[in-house]
Amino acid sequence: MKARFSSGLLAAVVALAGLVPSLAGAEAATLPAAPPDLKVDHSPVSEGRTGVITSYADVVEPVQKAVVSVYSTKIVRSRNSTRERKEEGLGSGVIVTPNGYILTNNHVVADADELNVELSDGRQLKAKVIGADEKTDIAVIKIEADGLPIVTLADSDKLRVGDIVFAVGNPLGVGQTVTMGIVSATGRTELQLLDNVDGGYEDFIQTDAAINMGNSGGALVDAKGRLVGINSAIISPSEGNIGIGFSIPVNLVAGIMRNILHNGKVQRGYLGVKSETLTSEVATATGLKPDLHGVLVTEVTADGPAAKAGVKFHDVIVSIGDHPITSLSELRLTVSQTEPGTAVNLKLLRDGKEETLKVSLTKLDESIDTSNDLLPGVTVAKLDATTRKDFGLDDTVTGLLITAVSRNSPNARILFPGMVVVEINRTAVSDLAAARKLLQSGRNLIGVSFRGITLTRTIMMP
Repeated sequence: MKARFSSGLLAAVVALAGLVPSLAGAEAATLPAAPPDLKVDHSPVSEGRTGVITSYADVVEPVQKAVVSVYSTKIVRSRNSTRERKEEGLGSGVIVTPNGYILTNNHVVADADELNVELSDGRQLKAKVIGADEKTDIAVIKIEADGLPIVTLADSDKLRVGDIVFAVGNPLGVGQTVTMGIVSATGRTELQLLDNVDGGYEDFIQTDAAINMGNSGGALVDAKGRLVGINSAIISPSEGNIGIGFSIPVNLVAGIMRNILHNGKVQRGYLGVKSETLTSEVATATGLKPDLHGVLVTEVTADGPAAKAGVKFHDVIVSIGDHPITSLSELRLTVSQTEPGTAVNLKLLRDGKEETLKVSLTKLDESIDTSNDLLPGVTVAKLDATTRKDFGLDDTVTGLLITAVSRNSPNARILFPGMVVVEINRTAVSDLAAARKLLQSGRNLIGVSFRGITLTRTIMMP
């Protein structure tokens, strides 16, 4: 589901640090000999009992001691002179181990030349970046201190819409602040909050607890004072809080942290398929029930894990292990968060019959482009009998079908889903890899077929 905005408003997706500055500048720290233990409580927030509550002070007070302010400094040099100036940024962080490991957002610390952390007791300490993952906007930093207050981690998979939550951080530099709201939604994907990152992974908790600039990296906690998310972004027409804030679920955050501390960087699982979310139209066209949820395999990478396990073109993936798969975003996230080398049970439908295959995931090589994007923010798919029927295209049309266009794409005003790219620079196209090679820096002529009419679009490439 894509984020929608009221007509007539200028929509702004805001990264919340005052400075949106990869980790080249800030001092890096060596990895620990053994990953630190995180305190985790898996019980649900509700025990089935309710009563009159007059204050949450006893819940919030311990959390406040474990939430810190993160100050970043970046040295900016002018292109045409030797003059330098400092850019300062503000974010928040959450202490998760007594010896100083802190969770925050990547955009809070990225490109910083210096990091300082202010504790709740007023102490200011230098921080080092242990590692970060821009594709989920998570960073792990560390200060040299012991006996620090920490937060307990909850199981964010057990969050329910309507659960009370508190956002803790330092908004706009006014000082540590606690705001209250509820969980408005879970599993928010395709919001394009990470559009500036190639291949970002979105899975957000939405909340109406007030979040503003400076809250980035701060804590979202439940009514038991347990960490359920790291506050990351808002959607707003005014760059201020309007009750639509987003936090990264702590289960995802903790997995990224353990990956960083164990491997030095994030290593993701790789399945080896290209796919698209199964819509009711596609399901009906392929003889499946229109209410079936899953992901349709559109391409199987030769010699990849899926191919070796027997996955075929037009299989419908419905679950991986215990995780139901209802969308492409869920498939990408589930696979990416699975340790490379893990053997998983892949449940799928083939010709309407259920099958289970065991697939041994390998490590994703992130230097290889596995996306279906032909142009920035423009996703395409091969034309086949199913897509032709789904979009009402006859056999005379050949090319690459545009299936999605990001609202932030520079081509969003001239290219639309349902168009078929038939030519690039006056050369016919039918294969994504070959089509990409036809693109050149500067001006490109793109021939598209739309509703029986052939049009020419001019696009610019860097």
